[in-house]
Amino acid sequence: MKLLFELSRTGRGQDLLPLSDVPACEFGGELLRQAPPRLPEISEVDLERHYTELAKQTHGVNDGFYPLGSCTMKYNPHINEDMAALNGFTGIHPLQDENSAQGCLEVMYRTEQLLNEITGMDAMTFQPAAGAHGEYTGLMLIRAYHLSRNDTARTKIIVPDSAHGTNPASAAMAGFTVVSVPSNAQGGVDLEALKAAAGSDTAGLMLTNPNTLGLFDPNILEITRIVHEAGGLNYYDGANLNAVMGHVRPGDMGFDCVHLNLHKTFSTPHGGGGPGSGPVGCKKFLDEFLPEPRVVRDEGGALRFACPEHTLGKVRSFYGNFLVAVRALTYITVLGKEGIPEASETAVLNANYMMHKLKGHYDVAYDAACMHEFVLTLEKLKQETGVSAMDAAKRLLDFGMHPPTMYFPLIVHEALMIEPTETESRETLDRAVQVFLDILEEAKTDPEKLHEAPHTCPIGRPDEVGAARNPVLKYEFA
Repeated sequence: MKLLFELSRTGRGQDLLPLSDVPACEFGGELLRQAPPRLPEISEVDLERHYTELAKQTHGVNDGFYPLGSCTMKYNPHINEDMAALNGFTGIHPLQDENSAQGCLEVMYRTEQLLNEITGMDAMTFQPAAGAHGEYTGLMLIRAYHLSRNDTARTKIIVPDSAHGTNPASAAMAGFTVVSVPSNAQGGVDLEALKAAAGSDTAGLMLTNPNTLGLFDPNILEITRIVHEAGGLNYYDGANLNAVMGHVRPGDMGFDCVHLNLHKTFSTPHGGGGPGSGPVGCKKFLDEFLPEPRVVRDEGGALRFACPEHTLGKVRSFYGNFLVAVRALTYITVLGKEGIPEASETAVLNANYMMHKLKGHYDVAYDAACMHEFVLTLEKLKQETGVSAMDAAKRLLDFGMHPPTMYFPLIVHEALMIEPTETESRETLDRAVQVFLDILEEAKTDPEKLHEAPHTCPIGRPDEVGAARNPVLKYEFA
Protein backbone atom coordinates (compact mmCIF):
# COMPACT_ATOMS: atom_id res chain seq x y z
CA MET A 1 0.00 0.00 0.00
CA LYS A 2 1.08 3.60 -0.54
CA LEU A 3 2.40 5.92 2.15
CA LEU A 4 0.53 9.09 3.09
CA PHE A 5 3.25 11.11 1.39
CA GLU A 6 2.60 9.20 -1.83
CA LEU A 7 -1.13 9.89 -1.55
CA SER A 8 -0.53 13.58 -0.93
CA ARG A 9 -1.70 16.14 -3.51
CA THR A 10 -0.91 19.86 -3.29
CA GLY A 11 -3.85 21.91 -2.05
CA ARG A 12 -5.90 18.95 -0.89
CA GLY A 13 -6.92 18.92 2.76
CA GLN A 14 -9.57 18.78 5.46
CA ASP A 15 -11.41 21.71 7.03
CA LEU A 16 -11.47 20.23 10.53
CA LEU A 17 -10.64 23.23 12.71
CA PRO A 18 -12.84 26.34 13.13
CA LEU A 19 -11.31 29.78 12.81
CA SER A 20 -9.53 30.89 15.96
CA ASP A 21 -11.59 33.16 18.23
CA VAL A 22 -8.57 34.43 20.22
CA PRO A 23 -5.79 36.78 19.13
CA ALA A 24 -2.88 35.16 17.33
CA CYS A 25 0.35 34.87 19.33
CA GLU A 26 3.36 36.19 17.47
CA PHE A 27 6.68 34.47 18.13
CA GLY A 28 10.08 35.89 17.45
CA GLY A 29 11.69 34.92 14.18
CA GLU A 30 14.38 32.90 15.95
CA LEU A 31 11.69 30.47 17.15
CA LEU A 32 10.05 29.96 13.77
CA ARG A 33 10.84 27.43 11.06
CA GLN A 34 12.62 28.75 8.01
CA ALA A 35 10.29 26.62 5.89
CA PRO A 36 6.91 24.98 6.65
CA PRO A 37 7.00 21.30 7.61
CA ARG A 38 6.52 18.83 4.78
CA LEU A 39 3.22 17.37 5.88
CA PRO A 40 1.05 15.29 3.55
CA GLU A 41 -1.95 17.07 2.04
CA ILE A 42 -4.80 14.60 1.87
CA SER A 43 -8.59 14.47 2.03
CA GLU A 44 -10.48 13.04 4.98
CA VAL A 45 -11.86 10.09 3.05
CA ASP A 46 -8.43 9.08 1.75
CA LEU A 47 -6.98 9.43 5.24
CA GLU A 48 -9.75 7.23 6.68
CA ARG A 49 -9.20 4.57 4.04
CA HIS A 50 -5.45 4.64 4.61
CA TYR A 51 -5.73 3.87 8.32
CA THR A 52 -8.51 1.35 7.78
CA GLU A 53 -6.25 -0.53 5.37
CA LEU A 54 -3.41 -0.41 7.90
CA ALA A 55 -5.74 -1.88 10.51
CA LYS A 56 -6.69 -4.71 8.13
CA GLN A 57 -3.03 -5.57 7.63
CA THR A 58 -2.18 -5.81 11.33
CA HIS A 59 -2.76 -8.78 13.61
CA GLY A 60 -3.71 -8.38 17.24
CA VAL A 61 -5.37 -10.37 20.00
CA ASN A 62 -8.73 -9.15 18.69
CA ASP A 63 -7.96 -10.78 15.31
CA GLY A 64 -6.87 -14.25 16.36
CA PHE A 65 -4.59 -16.52 18.35
CA TYR A 66 -1.47 -14.68 19.54
CA PRO A 67 0.78 -17.15 21.44
CA LEU A 68 3.86 -14.92 21.62
CA GLY A 69 5.92 -16.59 24.32
CA SER A 70 7.14 -14.44 27.22
CA CYS A 71 5.07 -11.50 25.98
CA THR A 72 1.69 -12.47 27.51
CA MET A 73 -0.44 -11.13 24.68
CA LYS A 74 -3.76 -11.86 26.34
CA TYR A 75 -7.16 -10.37 25.66
CA ASN A 76 -7.82 -7.14 27.57
CA PRO A 77 -11.37 -6.57 28.91
CA HIS A 78 -13.17 -3.52 27.54
CA ILE A 79 -14.09 -2.34 31.03
CA ASN A 80 -10.42 -1.49 31.54
CA GLU A 81 -10.55 0.80 28.52
CA ASP A 82 -13.82 2.36 29.67
CA MET A 83 -12.28 3.28 33.02
CA ALA A 84 -9.10 4.65 31.42
CA ALA A 85 -11.25 6.82 29.15
CA LEU A 86 -13.11 8.60 31.96
CA ASN A 87 -12.80 12.38 31.67
CA GLY A 88 -11.43 12.72 35.18
CA PHE A 89 -8.46 10.58 34.19
CA THR A 90 -7.85 11.72 30.62
CA GLY A 91 -8.34 15.41 31.46
CA ILE A 92 -5.79 15.49 34.27
CA HIS A 93 -2.60 17.55 33.98
CA PRO A 94 0.64 16.46 35.67
CA LEU A 95 1.42 19.97 36.88
CA GLN A 96 -1.89 20.72 38.58
CA ASP A 97 -2.08 20.96 42.36
CA GLU A 98 -2.25 17.58 44.14
CA ASN A 99 -5.31 18.74 46.10
CA SER A 100 -7.23 18.86 42.82
CA ALA A 101 -6.04 15.41 41.71
CA GLN A 102 -7.01 13.31 44.71
CA GLY A 103 -8.86 10.77 42.57
CA CYS A 104 -5.80 10.08 40.43
CA LEU A 105 -3.57 9.86 43.50
CA GLU A 106 -6.07 7.42 44.97
CA VAL A 107 -5.67 5.22 41.88
CA MET A 108 -1.90 5.15 42.31
CA TYR A 109 -2.14 4.58 46.07
CA ARG A 110 -4.65 1.72 45.84
CA THR A 111 -2.85 0.08 42.94
CA GLU A 112 0.40 0.17 44.89
CA GLN A 113 -1.23 -1.48 47.91
CA LEU A 114 -2.73 -4.25 45.79
CA LEU A 115 0.47 -4.90 43.86
CA ASN A 116 2.45 -4.97 47.10
CA GLU A 117 0.04 -7.61 48.38
CA ILE A 118 0.35 -9.68 45.21
CA THR A 119 4.17 -9.51 45.11
CA GLY A 120 5.04 -9.51 48.81
CA MET A 121 6.72 -6.11 48.61
CA ASP A 122 6.39 -3.09 50.91
CA ALA A 123 6.64 -0.09 48.57
CA MET A 124 6.47 0.68 44.88
CA THR A 125 7.18 3.35 42.26
CA PHE A 126 5.18 3.75 39.06
CA GLN A 127 7.73 5.86 37.22
CA PRO A 128 9.40 3.22 35.00
CA ALA A 129 7.81 3.24 31.55
CA ALA A 130 8.23 -0.47 30.73
CA GLY A 131 9.82 -3.72 31.86
CA ALA A 132 13.42 -3.05 30.88
CA HIS A 133 13.15 0.42 32.41
CA GLY A 134 11.95 -1.27 35.58
CA GLU A 135 14.93 -3.62 35.50
CA TYR A 136 17.28 -0.65 35.32
CA THR A 137 15.47 1.09 38.18
CA GLY A 138 15.57 -2.01 40.38
CA LEU A 139 19.27 -2.44 39.74
CA MET A 140 19.85 1.19 40.66
CA LEU A 141 18.10 0.48 43.98
CA ILE A 142 20.52 -2.39 44.57
CA ARG A 143 23.44 -0.15 43.65
CA ALA A 144 22.25 2.63 45.96
CA TYR A 145 21.85 0.18 48.84
CA HIS A 146 25.40 -1.14 48.59
CA LEU A 147 26.89 2.33 48.16
CA SER A 148 24.97 3.58 51.20
CA ARG A 149 26.87 0.97 53.20
CA ASN A 150 30.19 1.91 51.55
CA ASP A 151 30.29 -1.59 50.06
CA THR A 152 31.90 -0.50 46.81
CA ALA A 153 33.39 -3.90 45.98
CA ARG A 154 30.02 -5.31 44.88
CA THR A 155 30.23 -4.77 41.14
CA LYS A 156 28.78 -7.97 39.67
CA ILE A 157 25.26 -9.07 38.83
CA ILE A 158 24.60 -12.79 38.34
CA VAL A 159 22.25 -13.62 35.45
CA PRO A 160 21.15 -17.14 34.40
CA ASP A 161 21.76 -18.15 30.78
CA SER A 162 18.00 -18.56 30.29
CA ALA A 163 17.29 -14.93 31.24
CA HIS A 164 15.55 -12.34 29.13
CA GLY A 165 18.03 -10.49 26.94
CA THR A 166 17.21 -7.23 28.66
CA ASN A 167 18.57 -8.53 31.99
CA PRO A 168 22.29 -8.42 31.11
CA ALA A 169 21.74 -5.23 29.12
CA SER A 170 20.07 -3.49 32.08
CA ALA A 171 22.80 -4.67 34.45
CA ALA A 172 25.48 -3.28 32.14
CA MET A 173 23.63 0.04 31.83
CA ALA A 174 23.46 0.26 35.62
CA GLY A 175 27.26 -0.04 35.74
CA PHE A 176 27.58 -3.68 36.77
CA THR A 177 29.64 -6.51 35.33
CA VAL A 178 27.43 -9.41 34.21
CA VAL A 179 28.25 -12.95 35.34
CA SER A 180 26.31 -15.69 33.51
CA VAL A 181 25.47 -18.96 35.26
CA PRO A 182 24.36 -22.04 33.26
CA SER A 183 21.17 -24.02 33.54
CA ASN A 184 21.10 -27.56 34.87
CA ALA A 185 19.67 -30.56 33.04
CA GLN A 186 16.20 -29.75 34.36
CA GLY A 187 16.24 -26.19 33.01
CA GLY A 188 16.76 -24.49 36.38
CA VAL A 189 19.75 -22.65 37.82
CA ASP A 190 22.85 -24.80 38.32
CA LEU A 191 23.33 -24.48 42.09
CA GLU A 192 27.02 -25.39 42.08
CA ALA A 193 27.73 -22.80 39.38
CA LEU A 194 25.77 -20.23 41.38
CA LYS A 195 27.74 -21.00 44.55
CA ALA A 196 30.98 -20.59 42.61
CA ALA A 197 29.84 -17.26 41.15
CA ALA A 198 28.51 -15.74 44.39
CA GLY A 199 31.01 -13.91 46.55
CA SER A 200 32.12 -10.64 48.10
CA ASP A 201 31.86 -8.88 44.73
CA THR A 202 28.25 -9.98 44.13
CA ALA A 203 25.80 -7.09 44.10
CA GLY A 204 22.82 -9.24 43.25
CA LEU A 205 21.04 -11.85 41.18
CA MET A 206 18.51 -11.20 38.40
CA LEU A 207 16.01 -14.01 37.98
CA THR A 208 12.53 -14.66 36.70
CA ASN A 209 10.61 -17.58 38.14
CA PRO A 210 9.10 -19.32 36.27
CA ASN A 211 11.93 -18.82 33.82
CA THR A 212 11.91 -18.31 30.06
CA LEU A 213 11.65 -22.06 29.55
CA GLY A 214 8.30 -21.91 31.31
CA LEU A 215 9.66 -23.85 34.30
CA PHE A 216 9.30 -23.05 38.00
CA ASP A 217 12.65 -23.59 39.70
CA PRO A 218 12.11 -25.95 42.68
CA ASN A 219 15.35 -24.69 44.22
CA ILE A 220 14.24 -21.07 44.34
CA LEU A 221 14.59 -20.69 48.14
CA GLU A 222 18.08 -22.17 48.01
CA ILE A 223 18.99 -19.87 45.13
CA THR A 224 17.97 -16.69 46.95
CA ARG A 225 19.60 -17.95 50.18
CA ILE A 226 22.95 -18.44 48.42
CA VAL A 227 22.90 -14.87 47.13
CA HIS A 228 21.84 -13.40 50.47
CA GLU A 229 24.56 -15.30 52.33
CA ALA A 230 27.10 -13.85 49.90
CA GLY A 231 25.83 -10.36 50.79
CA GLY A 232 23.96 -9.74 47.53
CA LEU A 233 20.33 -8.83 46.86
CA ASN A 234 17.79 -10.70 44.76
CA TYR A 235 15.98 -9.00 41.90
CA TYR A 236 12.80 -10.56 40.45
CA ASP A 237 12.05 -9.99 36.79
CA GLY A 238 8.25 -9.96 36.85
CA ALA A 239 7.79 -10.74 33.16
CA ASN A 240 6.33 -14.16 33.97
CA LEU A 241 4.26 -13.26 37.02
CA ASN A 242 1.14 -14.10 35.01
CA ALA A 243 1.85 -17.78 35.74
CA VAL A 244 1.98 -17.52 39.53
CA MET A 245 0.07 -14.40 40.64
CA GLY A 246 -2.22 -15.19 43.54
CA HIS A 247 -0.36 -18.41 44.36
CA VAL A 248 3.21 -17.50 45.27
CA ARG A 249 4.83 -14.12 45.88
CA PRO A 250 8.34 -13.03 44.89
CA GLY A 251 8.80 -11.51 48.33
CA ASP A 252 8.17 -14.89 49.92
CA MET A 253 10.68 -16.54 47.56
CA GLY A 254 13.44 -14.33 48.93
CA PHE A 255 13.44 -11.47 46.46
CA ASP A 256 14.22 -7.96 47.62
CA CYS A 257 12.89 -5.99 44.67
CA VAL A 258 10.73 -6.71 41.65
CA HIS A 259 9.51 -5.08 38.49
CA LEU A 260 6.10 -5.78 37.03
CA ASN A 261 4.87 -5.49 33.46
CA LEU A 262 1.45 -3.93 34.06
CA HIS A 263 0.87 -3.92 30.31
CA LYS A 264 1.29 -7.72 30.24
CA THR A 265 0.20 -9.32 33.49
CA PHE A 266 -2.38 -6.71 34.43
CA SER A 267 -3.97 -6.22 31.07
CA THR A 268 -3.23 -3.29 28.81
CA PRO A 269 -3.00 -3.65 25.00
CA HIS A 270 0.72 -3.28 24.30
CA GLY A 271 1.63 -4.48 20.82
CA GLY A 272 3.82 -2.28 18.66
CA GLY A 273 5.79 -0.62 21.40
CA GLY A 274 3.34 0.64 23.98
CA PRO A 275 1.85 1.84 26.14
CA GLY A 276 3.90 0.17 28.86
CA SER A 277 4.37 0.43 32.58
CA GLY A 278 7.08 -1.26 34.63
CA PRO A 279 6.57 -0.33 38.29
CA VAL A 280 9.26 -1.43 40.73
CA GLY A 281 8.45 -2.77 44.18
CA CYS A 282 10.88 -3.36 47.02
CA LYS A 283 11.22 -4.44 50.61
CA LYS A 284 11.11 -1.85 53.39
CA PHE A 285 14.89 -1.50 53.69
CA LEU A 286 15.09 -0.29 50.07
CA ASP A 287 12.16 2.14 49.98
CA GLU A 288 14.30 5.13 51.00
CA PHE A 289 16.04 4.89 47.60
CA LEU A 290 12.91 4.76 45.42
CA PRO A 291 12.47 7.39 42.69
CA GLU A 292 10.45 10.44 43.65
CA PRO A 293 7.73 11.39 43.96
CA ARG A 294 5.74 8.69 45.75
CA VAL A 295 2.10 8.89 46.79
CA VAL A 296 1.54 8.75 50.56
CA ARG A 297 -1.41 9.45 52.83
CA ASP A 298 -0.91 12.22 55.39
CA GLU A 299 -2.25 12.35 58.94
CA GLY A 300 -5.39 14.09 57.75
CA GLY A 301 -6.19 11.33 55.28
CA ALA A 302 -5.33 13.32 52.15
CA LEU A 303 -2.98 11.94 49.53
CA ARG A 304 0.13 13.85 48.59
CA PHE A 305 3.46 13.42 46.86
CA ALA A 306 6.50 12.69 49.00
CA CYS A 307 10.20 12.31 48.35
CA PRO A 308 12.03 9.28 49.81
CA GLU A 309 14.97 10.21 52.06
CA HIS A 310 17.76 9.00 49.76
CA THR A 311 15.85 8.92 46.50
CA LEU A 312 17.44 8.03 43.19
CA GLY A 313 15.68 11.10 41.82
CA LYS A 314 13.51 10.67 38.77
CA VAL A 315 13.89 7.92 36.20
CA ARG A 316 11.39 9.59 33.88
CA SER A 317 9.12 12.61 33.75
CA PHE A 318 6.27 12.99 36.22
CA TYR A 319 4.50 9.85 37.49
CA GLY A 320 4.76 7.09 34.87
CA ASN A 321 2.13 5.97 32.38
CA PHE A 322 -0.83 6.72 34.60
CA LEU A 323 -3.64 5.28 32.45
CA VAL A 324 -1.94 1.88 32.46
CA ALA A 325 -2.23 1.96 36.25
CA VAL A 326 -5.94 2.77 35.88
CA ARG A 327 -6.36 -0.32 33.72
CA ALA A 328 -4.39 -2.46 36.16
CA LEU A 329 -6.50 -1.30 39.12
CA THR A 330 -9.67 -2.07 37.19
CA TYR A 331 -8.38 -5.52 36.20
CA ILE A 332 -7.36 -6.46 39.75
CA THR A 333 -10.54 -5.07 41.30
CA VAL A 334 -12.84 -6.88 38.86
CA LEU A 335 -11.06 -10.23 39.27
CA GLY A 336 -10.57 -9.93 43.02
CA LYS A 337 -8.86 -12.42 45.31
CA GLU A 338 -10.61 -15.35 43.65
CA GLY A 339 -10.11 -14.24 40.05
CA ILE A 340 -6.39 -13.40 40.18
CA PRO A 341 -5.28 -16.96 41.11
CA GLU A 342 -7.88 -18.42 38.74
CA ALA A 343 -6.35 -16.44 35.87
CA SER A 344 -2.88 -17.83 36.57
CA GLU A 345 -4.27 -21.35 37.02
CA THR A 346 -5.95 -21.17 33.63
CA ALA A 347 -2.79 -19.82 31.99
CA VAL A 348 -0.87 -22.82 33.33
CA LEU A 349 -3.66 -25.23 32.37
CA ASN A 350 -3.83 -23.91 28.80
CA ALA A 351 -0.07 -24.16 28.31
CA ASN A 352 0.10 -27.71 29.64
CA TYR A 353 -2.93 -28.75 27.60
CA MET A 354 -1.39 -27.48 24.38
CA MET A 355 2.04 -28.91 25.19
CA HIS A 356 0.52 -32.33 25.93
CA LYS A 357 -1.33 -32.29 22.61
CA LEU A 358 1.87 -31.47 20.67
CA LYS A 359 4.24 -33.70 22.63
CA GLY A 360 5.08 -36.86 20.72
CA HIS A 361 4.74 -34.98 17.44
CA TYR A 362 7.10 -32.08 18.14
CA ASP A 363 10.13 -32.26 20.43
CA VAL A 364 9.62 -30.40 23.71
CA ALA A 365 12.84 -28.76 24.89
CA TYR A 366 12.25 -29.76 28.52
CA ASP A 367 9.79 -32.59 28.94
CA ALA A 368 8.23 -31.62 32.25
CA ALA A 369 5.09 -29.92 33.47
CA CYS A 370 5.34 -26.29 32.41
CA MET A 371 3.88 -23.13 33.80
CA HIS A 372 2.43 -20.46 31.47
CA GLU A 373 4.56 -21.28 28.41
CA PHE A 374 6.59 -24.08 26.87
CA VAL A 375 9.38 -24.35 24.34
CA LEU A 376 9.51 -26.62 21.30
CA THR A 377 12.76 -27.38 19.53
CA LEU A 378 12.65 -27.96 15.77
CA GLU A 379 16.35 -28.81 15.61
CA LYS A 380 15.74 -32.45 14.69
CA LEU A 381 13.02 -31.50 12.20
CA LYS A 382 15.39 -29.10 10.47
CA GLN A 383 18.06 -31.78 10.21
CA GLU A 384 15.59 -34.24 8.71
CA THR A 385 13.54 -31.99 6.41
CA GLY A 386 15.36 -28.66 6.14
CA VAL A 387 12.35 -26.89 7.68
CA SER A 388 13.42 -24.36 10.32
CA ALA A 389 11.60 -22.71 13.19
CA MET A 390 11.42 -19.60 11.01
CA ASP A 391 9.71 -21.59 8.23
CA ALA A 392 7.12 -22.99 10.61
CA ALA A 393 6.50 -19.58 12.16
CA LYS A 394 6.01 -17.96 8.76
CA ARG A 395 3.57 -20.69 7.72
CA LEU A 396 1.42 -20.06 10.80
CA LEU A 397 0.63 -16.62 9.36
CA ASP A 398 -1.28 -18.27 6.52
CA PHE A 399 -3.69 -19.73 9.09
CA GLY A 400 -4.48 -16.37 10.74
CA MET A 401 -2.29 -17.04 13.76
CA HIS A 402 0.53 -14.93 15.12
CA PRO A 403 3.75 -16.97 15.38
CA PRO A 404 5.24 -17.88 18.76
CA THR A 405 8.49 -16.31 19.89
CA MET A 406 11.29 -17.69 17.70
CA TYR A 407 14.88 -18.63 18.52
CA PHE A 408 14.48 -17.80 22.20
CA PRO A 409 15.67 -18.68 24.74
CA LEU A 410 19.09 -18.90 23.13
CA ILE A 411 19.98 -22.11 24.97
CA VAL A 412 17.38 -23.99 22.87
CA HIS A 413 18.21 -24.43 19.19
CA GLU A 414 15.44 -23.82 16.62
CA ALA A 415 13.17 -22.76 19.46
CA LEU A 416 9.48 -21.88 19.32
CA MET A 417 8.25 -20.52 22.66
CA ILE A 418 4.47 -20.75 22.98
CA GLU A 419 2.32 -18.91 25.53
CA PRO A 420 -1.42 -19.41 24.95
CA THR A 421 -2.48 -17.27 27.99
CA GLU A 422 -5.59 -17.75 30.10
CA THR A 423 -7.98 -15.90 27.80
CA GLU A 424 -8.03 -18.54 25.04
CA SER A 425 -10.76 -21.17 24.87
CA ARG A 426 -10.22 -24.91 24.52
CA GLU A 427 -11.63 -24.71 20.99
CA THR A 428 -9.03 -22.12 20.01
CA LEU A 429 -6.25 -24.25 21.47
CA ASP A 430 -7.52 -27.35 19.64
CA ARG A 431 -7.52 -25.49 16.33
CA ALA A 432 -4.03 -24.16 16.99
CA VAL A 433 -2.76 -27.64 17.79
CA GLN A 434 -4.24 -28.96 14.54
CA VAL A 435 -2.53 -26.18 12.58
CA PHE A 436 0.80 -27.10 14.17
CA LEU A 437 0.22 -30.74 13.26
CA ASP A 438 -0.72 -29.83 9.67
CA ILE A 439 2.46 -27.78 9.35
CA LEU A 440 4.48 -30.71 10.66
CA GLU A 441 2.97 -32.94 7.97
CA GLU A 442 3.77 -30.35 5.32
CA ALA A 443 7.36 -30.23 6.54
CA LYS A 444 7.65 -33.95 5.81
CA THR A 445 5.79 -33.98 2.49
CA ASP A 446 6.25 -30.53 0.94
CA PRO A 447 9.05 -28.63 2.72
CA GLU A 448 9.38 -26.14 -0.14
CA LYS A 449 5.91 -24.82 0.66
CA LEU A 450 7.16 -23.86 4.11
CA HIS A 451 10.37 -22.34 2.77
CA GLU A 452 8.25 -19.94 0.69
CA ALA A 453 5.65 -19.15 3.39
CA PRO A 454 3.72 -17.03 4.06
CA HIS A 455 1.57 -17.23 0.94
CA THR A 456 -1.38 -15.03 1.90
CA CYS A 457 0.18 -12.01 3.62
CA PRO A 458 0.80 -8.59 2.03
CA ILE A 459 4.52 -9.06 2.70
CA GLY A 460 6.24 -12.40 2.42
CA ARG A 461 9.83 -12.61 3.64
CA PRO A 462 11.44 -9.20 3.98
CA ASP A 463 15.18 -8.81 4.44
CA GLU A 464 14.94 -8.64 8.24
CA VAL A 465 18.70 -8.41 8.79
CA GLY A 466 18.98 -5.61 6.25
CA ALA A 467 16.01 -3.80 7.78
CA ALA A 468 17.55 -4.00 11.24
CA ARG A 469 20.99 -2.84 10.15
CA ASN A 470 19.93 -0.26 7.58
CA PRO A 471 16.47 0.95 8.61
CA VAL A 472 14.68 3.52 6.45
CA LEU A 473 13.33 5.94 9.03
CA LYS A 474 12.23 8.86 6.88
CA TYR A 475 10.48 9.51 3.60
CA GLU A 476 12.80 10.64 0.83
CA PHE A 477 11.11 13.44 -1.09
CA ALA A 478 11.69 13.62 -4.81
